[in-house]
Amino acid sequence: MSTVFTPWSALGGGVLIGLASLLLLAALGRIAGISGIAAALLPPRRGDIAWRLAFVLGLPSGAALWMLGEGGAPLASHAPPWQLALAGLLVGVGTRIGSGCTSGHGVCGLGRFSLRSLAAVLTFMLTAMLCVYTWRHLLPGWQG
Repeated sequence: MSTVFTPWSALGGGVLIGLASLLLLAALGRIAGISGIAAALLPPRRGDIAWRLAFVLGLPSGAALWMLGEGGAPLASHAPPWQLALAGLLVGVGTRIGSGCTSGHGVCGLGRFSLRSLAAVLTFMLTAMLCVYTWRHLLPGWQG
């Protein structure tokens, strides 16, 4: 399994994410945690909806702009759409149960020196490493 490392686009994306989270914090005093922003759009709605809707709609818009400029999807997946939808749903439920997501804890929480966010990010990273190791080395026949 090969991957393509693109340091300049990764750096650019990271800078844009950092600037967006800083702008949201400076302008509205809000943390750019996607799970919290999206959850407040669901019933029962709470808080102001306009900026949350703009933020959530901006996420796929960024991917669409990338596809227009580059002529293809930013990431290719061979998984069927139902698996991608199920994975997204499970991630969303997990972030609500765990009181935060990688964007809120990793980008914003670590920037504010939050020990709770440090513990969350270490948990995310350890879990991701264990999953990749299991998938690649312990379950090689399941990789389709």
